[in-house]
Amino acid sequence: MKLVLIGIQGAGKSTQGNLLSEKYNIPYLSSGHIFRQMAKSKTALGRWVKETINAGFLIPDDKALEVVIEYLKKPEYEKGFILDGFPRTVPQAKAFEKFTQGEEIVILIDVSDKEALWRISGREADREDETLKAIRKRIDLFHEKTSKVLDYYSERKHLAVVDGEQSVQAVFNGIVAKVEQISAKDKKKSKKTAK
Repeated sequence: MKLVLIGIQGAGKSTQGNLLSEKYNIPYLSSGHIFRQMAKSKTALGRWVKETINAGFLIPDDKALEVVIEYLKKPEYEKGFILDGFPRTVPQAKAFEKFTQGEEIVILIDVSDKEALWRISGREADREDETLKAIRKRIDLFHEKTSKVLDYYSERKHLAVVDGEQSVQAVFNGIVAKVEQISAKDKKKSKKTAK
């Protein structure tokens, strides 16, 4: 199973990713975590990533693709994964689809900008990239770039939308129901094409 969680910062992707990881016994991977780890490295690329993230910009497609796909080639992701924060652009989505052979299920955890900002403002400010200015920039970029990714996945009928402004458990139950529904449809398609 290959799940992709999409939503603006503060939508609850990491909370749901960890819950889904327990349920389906597949690892949860955050592209943001990968990039933050890279930003800690004392290399030229690490410094560049840190400056890019702290300014609220997205990592360019080619660099993000290279890093995420390389991570997903590791043995622990062979049987599936839950990915948060990637793909963020249509070119990334198209390249990622080739990598997954079109088997990914994409879940949008839908929350309003106001709700996301309220949730983030309640967090401990232990990350340099969580200034109000950087957060607003990422939310604007999400709407500008990632909305096109949602259109792309919607056309493929592999996108499910879950109301992220419910309780954690209600969001989780909604995601599981959508995943099961899409998985069942895919199994029916596979049986038809095998005949």
